[in-house]
Parts: sequence; C-alpha cells; structure tokens
Amino acid sequence: MNRAALLLILVLLSACRAAAPERVRAEDYTAFYLWAGVRAPAALQSAETVYLLAGEVRRDGRYIALRAVPRAPQHEVWLVVRSQTLDWPPPVEARIIADLARWREAGNRVAGLQIDFDASTRGLDRYAAFLAALRQRLPPAWRLSVTGLMDWSANADPAALASLKGVVDEVVVQSYQGRSTIPGYARYLDRLARVPVPHKVALVEGGEWREPAALRRDPLFRGYVVFLLAR
Repeated sequence: MNRAALLLILVLLSACRAAAPERVRAEDYTAFYLWAGVRAPAALQSAETVYLLAGEVRRDGRYIALRAVPRAPQHEVWLVVRSQTLDWPPPVEARIIADLARWREAGNRVAGLQIDFDASTRGLDRYAAFLAALRQRLPPAWRLSVTGLMDWSANADPAALASLKGVVDEVVVQSYQGRSTIPGYARYLDRLARVPVPHKVALVEGGEWREPAALRRDPLFRGYVVFLLAR
C-alpha cells in the first residue's frame, strides 16, 4: 500500500470516529433521575441534584407510594410523582404535598415537586390548566417542575407554551424512550428555546448523544438530567 492510500484510510477512519455519536456516561453529569428499584451508582455520590420517584397516581385516582422517605442531605432532591391521569382526588394531592414536608423534616434539601405526565402536544393547554390549579394550592416554599416531550418545542401552540410561564419553574424535556435516545432529537432540540421557562434535557444512561449547537445559545437552557438504568 502506497503512502497516499494509507493517508486516505487514516483520514476516513478519523472522520468516522468524529461522526460517531457519543454515549451518555453517568460520571460526566451531576443531576440524575433515580427510579424505584434502581441501584444508585458510584457517580451519585458526587451528584448535585437527584430526582427521586416517590409514587404514582394511577388512572383510577389511587396513589401508590414507591419509596420510603429518603435521607440524602448531601443532594438537592426533587420529589417526583408519575401520573397516569390529571384527575387527582383531593386526598391524593394533600398526601403528596404532605410528603414534601415529611421529606424536608427528615433532613433532605427538597427543591420541590416534579410531575411526570405524558401530556400530548395537542393536550398541552389542558395540562397547563391542571398545573396552574396545582400551583395555587402548592405552598410557595416548593418549586414545581414537569417533564415534557421534545415535540412541544417544535409543534406546540405558542399560547399553550406561554401558559406555562409563571406556573412551572422548569421543564425537563425527555430525549429518550425506554433505554434508547429518540432518533432525530437534534431537530427538536434546535427549537427548544420556544419553551418560555427554564428547561433541562433528560438523557438516558448509555444512550447516544451529541449536543446540538442550539442548546449552547439558548438562554433558558439549564443543563442535563441523566436517567439511571437498572443493572
């Protein structure tokens, strides 16, 4: 093989490596989702923020607790409630608000409540109305966070997006489904600046990821949260 051919092969190999997507490594980040039943990895010891799944509101309105009161004073902690419905009976809402206080009384630095609900883009206005009502009843000591779909940034009605402002303190946009990054994520996140409240991007541990350049120019972008997987 002559020198020119060898150089061409090296250039092509270098280009392939540059184009290959990176993988999300927990140790490179400082904010995490820790779901029930997932063993905390070593990287969690240096975490700044942890979103802990506390329970679920089922379609029939029942609240199912999935975690005992944690004791993690070294982290900022969010109490996460996974919800299958927006019809919360008053006792369920009262129980969740009381849990926030219980978590704080146990010595945790509780940031607030996050609602994990799969609100469709077309249904965002109804979800915003639910959140506005919840915000009125949530004690002002607690911040309110929600998860969001990437499609919100690309296709949601501007008025529906605007209705989140002043209601929620942050939106954490999910860039994955199951254990894999959603293909084509960059074209959605390029428009994330349309979301008019502070926002983060949730990544899945081990998933493909290359940061879209638009995120670095987005004044409301607040970083990443890594969803930790069971081992």
